[in-house]
Amino acid sequence: MTAADWIVLIATLLLIVVYGLYKSRTSRDLEGYFLSNRSMPWWLILLSIMGTQASAITFLSAPGQAFTDGMRFVQYYFGLPLAMVVLCITFVPAFSKLKVFTPYEFLEQRFDVKTRTFTAALFLLSRGFSTGISVYAPSIILSSLFGWNIFYTNILMGGILIIYTVSGGAKAVAYTQQLQLIIIIIAMCITGYYIIHLLPQNIGFTDALKISGASGKLNAITTGFDKNGFVWKDKYNIISGVIGGFFLALSYFGTDHSQVGRYLTAKNNTQSKLSLLMNGLVKVPMQFLILLLGALLFAYYQFQPSPVFFNKAAEEKTYAAPYNDSLKNINKEFTKVNVQQKNAAFNYANALKKNDPAGENVKLQLQQLNNKANALRTQYKSVLQKADPSADTNDTNYIFLRFVIDKLPQGLVGLLIAIIFLASWSSVAAALNALASCSVIDFYLRFKKNAVNHQPSLQEEEKKYRISKWFTFSWGVFCIVIAEFANRMGSLIEAVNILGSLFYGVILGIFLVAFYYKKIGGSAVFWSAIISEIIVVILFILDNNNIIGLGFLWLNVIGAVAVILFGSLMQMIQRSFILHK
Repeated sequence: MTAADWIVLIATLLLIVVYGLYKSRTSRDLEGYFLSNRSMPWWLILLSIMGTQASAITFLSAPGQAFTDGMRFVQYYFGLPLAMVVLCITFVPAFSKLKVFTPYEFLEQRFDVKTRTFTAALFLLSRGFSTGISVYAPSIILSSLFGWNIFYTNILMGGILIIYTVSGGAKAVAYTQQLQLIIIIIAMCITGYYIIHLLPQNIGFTDALKISGASGKLNAITTGFDKNGFVWKDKYNIISGVIGGFFLALSYFGTDHSQVGRYLTAKNNTQSKLSLLMNGLVKVPMQFLILLLGALLFAYYQFQPSPVFFNKAAEEKTYAAPYNDSLKNINKEFTKVNVQQKNAAFNYANALKKNDPAGENVKLQLQQLNNKANALRTQYKSVLQKADPSADTNDTNYIFLRFVIDKLPQGLVGLLIAIIFLASWSSVAAALNALASCSVIDFYLRFKKNAVNHQPSLQEEEKKYRISKWFTFSWGVFCIVIAEFANRMGSLIEAVNILGSLFYGVILGIFLVAFYYKKIGGSAVFWSAIISEIIVVILFILDNNNIIGLGFLWLNVIGAVAVILFGSLMQMIQRSFILHK
């Protein structure tokens, strides 16, 4: 990076940290630290909700996901708007009425303490690991740029983030997310402009879309069916997106405290609902546009020299290895295919402009060349793995970053790198605040001996405030540790969602029973949740080992339905046993 890039990067990051510390002034008690005294307007909560979702993983990995697999990932969000409606009807009024700090407090009132504790523990487990992956995402940037050791980079990135999160709590998180998201949206729009601007002179936006579409990258809607019927293994299609995505979104926004904690800060019930409904309207178009950047980037590299492997630091490191010649030969062959792709792309664009019937043959040729390029990339990664078994050979997370570093003008590179840091800080800060809140409210204070039942004094509130900061710091350290093991998880955006799907379905099932199945008691739902979680984990292991074929989104449906079914069955058995006794 140039001096201009460094100035923009450092200035942007310092602005966020200083702004977060400035906005951290709040009452020194739990309601101030965790819920910002329930004083936030809907638009600020909306930006906070979106900022919590839109981590660095979204902006770093999503374009790469579209580049490699097309835009079908957007279907993952199709169930979200419907989930927002259900939340506004059921979840939000209940949480608002009870004035809870975390949604798990509601479960003790509805069931018992063991159900509350088990559900809160599942949240801590899933969110703690996911946040660790989010800490790892921006570390990729520094590691890729400068070849820094990823171990120390994770510590640096996590450490800087902890500063304003520990200091400011929910208020600092919300206000910094507002500024972060505005900067991010502007920077991504500028990047989209430059992708189109850097295309050859006679190739425009429409041409780029047609070329990308010819290669299957605009597959935003897929049915999930083939000649043999519905493919359960297919991860992203309209059916799994609407059904599985609905259950996942309902659980994420209705039971995951990193999101529930955002709208619990609202001034009133109406403000919470408005923020969620607006999120349902905005999120799908936003994700579509981010994925579209990846599809356009694919078209760009049809006309411009493309790297055979996008992780430049890992590539340079292994060129000194014994497999040097093999890697160079594959790269040489890939460069030849790259030239052929460029010619075929030009011919296809010209054929479309002239309505030339020969365009279909050129389209087929372009597809064959893309398949050949993908085969060479796979071969290259295989040799790379032999050269350095510790190398991260999944370069999906580096595709967008490589374009930014190689092609954007001075100053803008620094801004784009900064937004990836900002996105990471935005989501991780909210998660750390939620993890600390759950730890303090659902465990520390719930099981603390000699807990204060009377109106607490200012000294007692001050003590709880300080303890909350220590919990935030401890979870920050935990997430840094998890980040140290995140380098083998492939596409980060998939890894986070797969991890969430292991727990979200069961957590959602518990809340659905709480709201809609009044006859099911605490013991029945507790044991049904344990059994359901075991089933979900077993199914995931079987699927991961290709023993069964099941897309991960379906784990959310299975987990939720299993809790309801087993809970109903156990309640019937329990009632029958009592009657016979």
